[in-house]
Amino acid sequence: MFKRITILYKSLRIQTKLTITHLVIATIPMIVLGIFLYTHLYNMIVSDTIGKEQTASMQTTPLIEEAVSKILDVHSQVTQHSFFRSVTSRYRTEDLGDLVTSETTMEYCDALDSLIDETLITDVKIYLDLPKSEKLFSLTHARDYFLPIDEAYGTYWYGIFSGNITTSSLFCPSFYLSKNELGQNGDMAYITRGTMTFDGDLVPYYAAVYFSQSYFDRILKENLSSGSNVAYIINSRDSIVATSNTALSGTYHFSYDVVQESFMSSNNFISRNIVGEDVYAGFYSLKNTDWYMVVAIPSRPLIRRSGLIVFGFACAYVACIIAALLIATLLSRSFTGRLSAVIDQMAQSRNTLPIALPDSDTQDEIGDLISSYNYMSHMINKLVSEQAKAAEDLRNAEFNTLQAQMNPHFLYNTMDMINWLAQQGRTNEVTTVVQKLSRFYKLTLSRKQSLSTIADELEHVSIYVDLQNMRFHDMIDFIVDVPDMLMEYSIPKLTFQPIVENSIQHGILEKEEKHGTIVLTGWIDEQSIVLLISDDGVGISEEILTHLLDENQLPARGNGSQIAVYNTHRRLQLFYGTEYGLKYKSTPGEGTEVEIRIPM
Repeated sequence: MFKRITILYKSLRIQTKLTITHLVIATIPMIVLGIFLYTHLYNMIVSDTIGKEQTASMQTTPLIEEAVSKILDVHSQVTQHSFFRSVTSRYRTEDLGDLVTSETTMEYCDALDSLIDETLITDVKIYLDLPKSEKLFSLTHARDYFLPIDEAYGTYWYGIFSGNITTSSLFCPSFYLSKNELGQNGDMAYITRGTMTFDGDLVPYYAAVYFSQSYFDRILKENLSSGSNVAYIINSRDSIVATSNTALSGTYHFSYDVVQESFMSSNNFISRNIVGEDVYAGFYSLKNTDWYMVVAIPSRPLIRRSGLIVFGFACAYVACIIAALLIATLLSRSFTGRLSAVIDQMAQSRNTLPIALPDSDTQDEIGDLISSYNYMSHMINKLVSEQAKAAEDLRNAEFNTLQAQMNPHFLYNTMDMINWLAQQGRTNEVTTVVQKLSRFYKLTLSRKQSLSTIADELEHVSIYVDLQNMRFHDMIDFIVDVPDMLMEYSIPKLTFQPIVENSIQHGILEKEEKHGTIVLTGWIDEQSIVLLISDDGVGISEEILTHLLDENQLPARGNGSQIAVYNTHRRLQLFYGTEYGLKYKSTPGEGTEVEIRIPM
């Protein structure tokens, strides 16, 4: 049966084959994907949302703990100050009025003032159970921070401290504070209780650091992954400390006992049914407080989201089926005619290198196309191979021609110097020059290859500079700083010498003092070797610099150094490609830098 179906399919017209194939390719994956999404989509969305919220919560918790740590640090600075400790000491023997002077109090109040940043820390107050007539309450600079205890009467936090003598510190949400505190001091407070000596008795005092609730609300809101979720902080008295959304935190409220119990059993998200809706919640303990952060994710937005995805998928599914049917029909109707046109077009194509296809086992139009294409591939590859060989021969010939143009240029200058030395009767120097010149050309002509090592090229150019120094009375300082690891890399012969020659002739020797320095350095830049030749000559004008390496701007005669520099640049590009070669940078009056870039 399978063999019969295969034979039948191969015998069908291409139009029918394409229509069936497109419909099968488009339909089967969509059906499988649709079934998978229908059965797993909601759980995938829930897992993805919980994962995002857990990540966001891990970022939120340190921010809140950092803010709490700052509040505790400010409180510590308030209570550990030497002035505060002197005033509130239980062992103080001095009279409080004598201790409190304008200068010492002002210093302490200035310190308190510097702690208030208006962003998180909004105020500092110290409530003392002392008579209102005390000097501390009347000093102009102290009455902003020191208040009599009756200012705290009637507040919820004062009632908590009064009702439980073991309570020594308290983080106060907004409803713990009086209207006066909310209006003038801040939304929340951290308050501690202590005792001090006054007229031989121990009396209580309260140190309060007020801070902004909106600071915590903003942290919770900004780090939620979705606006339909809610994050809030709850304390041990089951009070909301801060929330990203007041309405949602009231709807999806978890009591402190439930939070603590769930946190002790699992630090992951749990599922609860609240007012008929599944809610996923996670709990995080906040250090240095009795607070827990609760993150609640209601299921209704997740259900709506999965419903929209299913609906969108269904629409996309229908659209894909219709598009597949339309494309398959239109394509198959025109395909047979286009195949014949493609055969004719490919038989004349010379733009790319084609690769032969396996021989076809069918006798339809595609079989004819493959036969013609394979014949064309063979012919094109043969022609391209012959053309590539001819181009390589041409490249080598041009390279050798360029190199030959450069060698006589230096030889002429050197022989001229030898002639001058001989006329002066300086036979020892003539001998030295001839020896160096011999070594110079031995390095150039020692091998038939057009490449040399960087080490040999450095020796070659050093000899050239020595010869020039003999000619110009040691007016050139030549410094080489190339890492040893680059020495054995290959580089075309006579790469450095024309550039250094140009630096000497048109850079240093055109200076008024006829003296200068040339530095040759090198390094590896990714997969390239960069060699930099810099001099402190007169530099190159912008007009010349712009067309220094432009073949169309080369002079017909004269200015041989420009031709030599261009030939060097052209040789490097012929060898390695247009992305390599020379790059000039110059500042008139200061000097010139030439970057040589070759592949490693």
